[in-house]
Amino acid sequence: MKKIFIPILAAVCLTSCELDETIYSSIYTEAFYKTAADAEKGLVAAYDPFADMYSGPAGTMVPDFSDDQTYPRGVVGRNTLTLFTYDVNYTTQKSNSRLNEAPQQIWSSGYDGIEKANWVIAKVPAAVMDETRKKQIIGEAYFLRAFYYWMLVKNFGDVPIKNTPSYSEADAIVGKSPKAEVFKQIYADLEQALAAGLPSYPAVDKGRPAKEVANALYAKAALYNEEWQKALEKAQSVITSGKYSLMPDVRDVYKYDKEDAARIENMWAYEVDPISPGRSHQLTGLCGPAASGGPEYGKTTFGSMFAYQSFYNSFNPQDKRRLLLDTTYVDKNGKTVPQRSVTPITTDGVLIKKYQDPVSTQGLIPNIPILRLADMYLIAVEAEARLNGPTATAYGYINTIRKRAGLPDLATGLSKDAFIEAVLQERAWEFFAEGDRWYDLTRTGKFLTVIPKAVNAVYPVRNVTAKNRYFPIPQDELNANPKLEQNPDWK
Repeated sequence: MKKIFIPILAAVCLTSCELDETIYSSIYTEAFYKTAADAEKGLVAAYDPFADMYSGPAGTMVPDFSDDQTYPRGVVGRNTLTLFTYDVNYTTQKSNSRLNEAPQQIWSSGYDGIEKANWVIAKVPAAVMDETRKKQIIGEAYFLRAFYYWMLVKNFGDVPIKNTPSYSEADAIVGKSPKAEVFKQIYADLEQALAAGLPSYPAVDKGRPAKEVANALYAKAALYNEEWQKALEKAQSVITSGKYSLMPDVRDVYKYDKEDAARIENMWAYEVDPISPGRSHQLTGLCGPAASGGPEYGKTTFGSMFAYQSFYNSFNPQDKRRLLLDTTYVDKNGKTVPQRSVTPITTDGVLIKKYQDPVSTQGLIPNIPILRLADMYLIAVEAEARLNGPTATAYGYINTIRKRAGLPDLATGLSKDAFIEAVLQERAWEFFAEGDRWYDLTRTGKFLTVIPKAVNAVYPVRNVTAKNRYFPIPQDELNANPKLEQNPDWK
């Protein structure tokens, strides 16, 4: 008998009128996960939803189109995030032609990844293979499961915790857990990953998490959960490990021809391939100027994603990070062109230069950073300041980042609140267009006051409300799972 498996938590079109088969069992038979090759294949499968999440890339577009730094060209689907006009039906397959750029993709990819990680965790221990590699595979699966939960909790709040494989349809029907429990699960999974003997950098394959990466995710999750001491300790463990260092020139973190060298700072990223077929992302084409742009951006670009002029103006002109933005570009004829003169719909749009790809005809490079060493410095400084105020240690961490940016040390004598505000602003300058800023605004509650001020001629009014802190659970998931409840603010 052919076996069918449909993970309910990742379903996108489960309605009675569309699916009437009886689901008997799982495609994951007892004949699999017996050998080293099976284990490796199972782990690769657990990475695949991560690629689905970032190739859209919903992992960056969903937060970046919502924040106060970057915005999309005014088209249906993308501007729904910027204008906060989405509802519970926005994230459904039928109503959203840009599903891979929507919160739905984060949800479906997250639970798809959790399900596949669960099979590795449950089955690989019995595989006949090298024990050291077996432990590492299981450790990577725990890390991936933690990462998927991390993406889910910061986007949706309370979400289901599901840590066993779905042998039947009934196994996939799980209710929500409080976000505090989700964070505990993230910590537990990362502890398992660390205990499994993940190798330290650089003895790790490209795209796979090193031991220090597990600690980095631990630090960031703890920061979001306001466990300052834990965040500080984990961030410091990465900084003092001696395995990573800041690139001398911040622009080199993003250059297509510095990809390997940049791993000294870019600890974990969505890795893409300069081949076709291959795993890609859209950011190179979106961030470049319209009408196929200029050669410095990419072979084909569309002018679909920009930075706000007000954000560009917030930089100190001496800040080297401002060089990752521009108001002009060089066209194919070598002529310098003001961006505003080319795309009337976004006349005050600023070009983003973090994802330039001047050589690939496929548009598949560069990588998308997810965890960088710079983040560990700024997590450490924020956690230290929230625990002890603006200490010398805190000033030391933030000034390390400012020095690399070409800025003077932060002014001394700041109050605790003013210092933390300076840290959050430093994060804004450092991590723009990397899918980070929106979550800084939501975790601190600042989104309600900051977003209404982040406007321009394209988006003159942005009516953000308290319920926008978390996205609504996709309606298809509610239809498929009777134990699942909509987030309270979206009922």
